[in-house]
Amino acid sequence: MPGELPVAAQAAEPTAQAHSSHAPDAHGGRFWSLALGAIGVVFGDIGTSPLYAFRQALKQATGDGHVQPEAVYGVVSLALWALIMVVTVKYVIFLMRADNKGEGGVLSLTALAQHVNGRRTLLVFAFGVIGAALFYGDSIITPAISVLSAIEGLQTVPALQNVVTPGGGVVIVLSLLILTGLFAVQFRGTANVAIFFGPVLVCWFALIAAFGVMHIVHEPGVLLAASPSYAVMFLARHGMVSLMVLGSVFLTVTGAEALYADMGHFGRWPIQAAWLFLALPCLMLNYLGQGAFALQMVQATHGQVQDMDWFFQMTPVILRVPMVVLATAATVIASQAVITGAFSLTNQAMQLGLLPRMVVKRTSATQAGQIYLPQINGMLAVGVVLLIAVFKSSDALGQAYGLAVTGTMAVTTSLSFIVVRKMWRWPLIGALALIGPLLTMDLFFLGANSLKIFSGAALPLVMGAALFLVMATWVRGNDILAKKLQKDTPPLDSFLGILRARPPHRVTGTAVYLTSDPAHAPAALLHNLKHNRVLHQQNIILSVETLETPRAPEEQRVSCHKIDDDFTQVTVRYGFMETPNIPKALAACRSQGLLIDMMSTSFFLGRKTVVATSRKGLGQLQDRLYILLAKNAANPTDFFQIPPGRVLEMGAQLSI
Repeated sequence: MPGELPVAAQAAEPTAQAHSSHAPDAHGGRFWSLALGAIGVVFGDIGTSPLYAFRQALKQATGDGHVQPEAVYGVVSLALWALIMVVTVKYVIFLMRADNKGEGGVLSLTALAQHVNGRRTLLVFAFGVIGAALFYGDSIITPAISVLSAIEGLQTVPALQNVVTPGGGVVIVLSLLILTGLFAVQFRGTANVAIFFGPVLVCWFALIAAFGVMHIVHEPGVLLAASPSYAVMFLARHGMVSLMVLGSVFLTVTGAEALYADMGHFGRWPIQAAWLFLALPCLMLNYLGQGAFALQMVQATHGQVQDMDWFFQMTPVILRVPMVVLATAATVIASQAVITGAFSLTNQAMQLGLLPRMVVKRTSATQAGQIYLPQINGMLAVGVVLLIAVFKSSDALGQAYGLAVTGTMAVTTSLSFIVVRKMWRWPLIGALALIGPLLTMDLFFLGANSLKIFSGAALPLVMGAALFLVMATWVRGNDILAKKLQKDTPPLDSFLGILRARPPHRVTGTAVYLTSDPAHAPAALLHNLKHNRVLHQQNIILSVETLETPRAPEEQRVSCHKIDDDFTQVTVRYGFMETPNIPKALAACRSQGLLIDMMSTSFFLGRKTVVATSRKGLGQLQDRLYILLAKNAANPTDFFQIPPGRVLEMGAQLSI
């Protein structure tokens, strides 16, 4: 079926529990170091939400511009219960149990859903592509709004109020300099600085909780907002305004998807512990503190106070500059986590055949997840710069934020229904009882954020639609070309029979022919015989298979099947989180009796030139898009880490 994820031939059975490799970490001596690492990487986005989330929501709740106590209680209550229901109940308690061999995230869940479903489905493919496409929108908006909101804190410093103005040049220039520097150093990786991420975020959480408690002590009545009745009453009494507020309240949980996506790096238990015992309490105390400070200001001004930067205004004046510096560091860490997540997601998408090959550079010799993709880094950098140049302030950018995240969350919840039904084998009524309320909550937030579509929220939709078109075009185009190649190339068995009947001239050495269809004769082999009229002494038909699990078990990495005295079929398997290394995989064939001398081995690759025809294909627009993607795809030599000096490319022209 067009637009499908590849199904692994021999994928190991996924489990509903975390991968066994994470269990010792969760219960052994490394538990707290993993929890500290999780705080630094996983909670950066959601941990910096207090910079703008409460301000945005309260601004939506104040229709006449003056803050009312009822609005404060309602917003605080909504924020607290969003953290409890969306993050704690949905992600920490439920979704983190629906993992793919210890890995989370929308593409991991898509691959798992495809596997447990037992067949290829267009619906699951569409869910996965939509979720991945929307994630890129989040990856561009998060660095922009986070760093802007931190730098805007300088506006609350009395000595700088005449210099730093809302949406002014100072804020924009500083934000652009910081983010440009961040993207410029991505090629170095984060291994050398990641050790500081955890301590910086722990300090951040401790301080925002302390400032929150400082104001709660002076206005303890704000603790009443912990009752969900205030949230319900606010929604019931304010009609359309309450939906607008709900869309802004969602900004408090925008980093929730990271809890799930980064599970494979730290394990379920360290992330859950870090959330329940540090991040969640500190965030709740800060939102309560911002509410308490707002109530104090209402009393002090007799109800005449207007919207302000509550987060920095509640900070003692003497500490505002240091707090801006710490906030900037925290938002840079949050941005780094999102950028790294985009690199990881792109690598997964390439392995699953959703995107063309791109250059992947490793930035660490010891950590598999430390990768750098120059093309993605450049696109993210351009997108972030354009966002800051267009929106100029975190208030304006907040209107665009949320829709992409709610869309991804709704996709994740929908895919989890398949896991609950097919893998956990829950009855339909039980699965609906669990997933129904969670999906309803997601759709409610999605609808609330959709109200902002004409004030900026359309931006992530446009980006998501563009990326969906790219992925769908690439998958569909590859499917058309694969069928064409199958039609134009003979089956391998019959072709080898012809070679035995009419043997060509033989030369010494080994020839490796890479092919995506091991059942048919590789195009490179056909062209080599046609033009060079020789056959090597040892010939390997090599195919790379991507499993629907994060990593392939080493015992299943390679399998060798000797066809005859001249040809051997080798299948190399990788998980969708891994980066292929063909020479290393061929070296592993030694254990199966296949000896390969790399110094006398030549790799034959098929270089396809795609041209459009007047015949029915993808359609004129998608034909051109596919050809553009194919031309700019990374060289297979680099992608598969094959020594360039051992490669021969055989060209062929294909029409789409």
